[in-house]
Amino acid sequence: MRYVLTGIVWTFLAAGAATPSFPQKPQSAPAKAKDQFFTGTVIDIDETSMTVNRMVLGKNSSTKKFLLTSDTQFEGGRPQARAQVTVRYISTDDGDRAVHIILRRAPK
Repeated sequence: MRYVLTGIVWTFLAAGAATPSFPQKPQSAPAKAKDQFFTGTVIDIDETSMTVNRMVLGKNSSTKKFLLTSDTQFEGGRPQARAQVTVRYISTDDGDRAVHIILRRAPK
């Protein structure tokens, strides 16, 4: 009887050691790159990139260069220099990649 009781105790101890007593975090997929927006005036554009300058009254201006790919969507037509645009972009290792460009106002 003593050996049976010892065997049962060892079985419970072994089973308790095999399963963790703390909750496990679920494994999640890698985070998707978050969309960001930038509005300003186009100062330079070619087939592979576009540079946009944003000026805010009372603050320093900021300039961003965006990569244009075949997946980049244009709304309102393809912008020219001095056009006002809003760019939806994602940051990648290669740089900021434009996903969607909205033409707000064509140059005069």
